[in-house]
Amino acid sequence: MIYLRSENEIAKIKESNQIVYKTLEVLSKEMKPGITTRQLDQIAEDFIRSQGARPAFKGYNGFPASICASIDDQVVHGIPSDRVLQEGEIVGIDVGAEKDGYFGDSAYTFAIGTIDSAKERLMTVTREALYRGIAKAVPGGKLSDIGNAVQSHAEGEGYSVIRVLVGHGIGRELHESPEVPNYGRPGHGPELRVGMCLAIEPMVNLGQHDVVTLDDGWTVVTADQSPSAHYEHSIAITENGPMILSDHADGMENLLWPKND
Repeated sequence: MIYLRSENEIAKIKESNQIVYKTLEVLSKEMKPGITTRQLDQIAEDFIRSQGARPAFKGYNGFPASICASIDDQVVHGIPSDRVLQEGEIVGIDVGAEKDGYFGDSAYTFAIGTIDSAKERLMTVTREALYRGIAKAVPGGKLSDIGNAVQSHAEGEGYSVIRVLVGHGIGRELHESPEVPNYGRPGHGPELRVGMCLAIEPMVNLGQHDVVTLDDGWTVVTADQSPSAHYEHSIAITENGPMILSDHADGMENLLWPKND
């Protein structure tokens, strides 16, 4: 079932997403060579709980941590560990939070120190693809319009989008219907309606789109070991178009999610 949320429900979903945004902002200050992903996970969990929320990922289907931390060729679902982040790596941090029965979910790919131009461009194009997809989340459109916008931009820039992992609805559950693919022809699927809340999350590879899951049962990596970038926003569809719920909310300058993409 695809839920249409009331204004009051959207406000609660936004509250949880603002905690997620602020968690990513806190983590952004720690993204330096020498820190471990386990340390980042503890920082995130402590902050989420300090906001009166709980980490939505911890324990979800048995996942053992509060964030997913995916480095270089790790696409998503990387389990935090004692691995030390190194200069030149990129790390995708996916965070979820639940407060008062409503969920937030967002992801951002960070550069560790100075990265090469290939990784930098991959990150830029992936972030641009996210906003291209969000722009298509308008009443009267079709669900596949979102994925087509993501795919068209990423592939047009010479990258590939992952087929087997998708975005999703969000609200009273972390993952709800509908699935939101990052590819497809426009004009297909359910009609986009006011009140729908979606987590849109392009996962874009420098190489081919094929992926494999490691023996830990969680970490998804590129089959050709090429770097991958991941960005995600939770949005609500309103009469005026998409409203980003996991973005900066107070109108101040926003360095984590630049607006000039």
